[in-house]
Amino acid sequence: MPQIFPKALNPIAKMLILAAPLLAGGAGVTGAAFYRSSYATGLGETPAQPVAFSHAHHVGQLGIHCVYCHTSVESSGFANIPPTKTCMNCHQQIWQGADLLEPVRNSYKEDKPIEWARVHNLPHYAYFNHSIHVAKGVGCATCHGRLDQMNLTRQNSTLLMEWCIACHRAPEKHLRPKSEVFNMQYDPSTSAKWTAEDFGYNGTLAGKPHPALSDPAVYDAEKKEFKDRPTSQKDLGLFLKDHYNVRDAVTLTNCSMCHR
Repeated sequence: MPQIFPKALNPIAKMLILAAPLLAGGAGVTGAAFYRSSYATGLGETPAQPVAFSHAHHVGQLGIHCVYCHTSVESSGFANIPPTKTCMNCHQQIWQGADLLEPVRNSYKEDKPIEWARVHNLPHYAYFNHSIHVAKGVGCATCHGRLDQMNLTRQNSTLLMEWCIACHRAPEKHLRPKSEVFNMQYDPSTSAKWTAEDFGYNGTLAGKPHPALSDPAVYDAEKKEFKDRPTSQKDLGLFLKDHYNVRDAVTLTNCSMCHR
């Protein structure tokens, strides 16, 4: 059988064989970097909106509570976008002639909702429930960032599966008292003393009197305050993880938790 390739190509063939693993590895690293890049995840993106709504102004300066607009966040799987009527509760009286709010006025007159662009857009195959996270003491800022400092709302997290799993493996890093869930300036080391109600005790745990509330060294029954509360996120998170009955890491990272 005649030789197809000349011997001069042998060194080139050897180089290609040696280079193949390097090229494959480089392609894998490049693909992983792209997968985690802001270009692919949308991290830091600020989608164009029909109205330049500023959380920094409404939340940070005016102090409007999250639930005033997102009324379903504590009781539903989704945090609703407020209807135009909610905006007009104030803007019938203030800035009623501003050009910036023309789309809001038109929406109200025509009874057509404003088509906002979704900022945090999870894949359709991933299940996320806002209410259970709020009920377990996960603050808004944990996922959405310091909205009270954002003039225009941007995506604060990658929303990748590895980001969700990292939190589910160690939820104590993010838990806070339920009374502080909507507090954008929350700091576990400087917050005021918390009462039993702040922790959601209401005097009981799973229907039984809570042992901590009967210990005078831990709890001041007259003032309804804990005497020596945790002040570090680590200690506080472990404390809340126990008393909010947050599930173990194995259960929280089960595939069916998010893929249903």
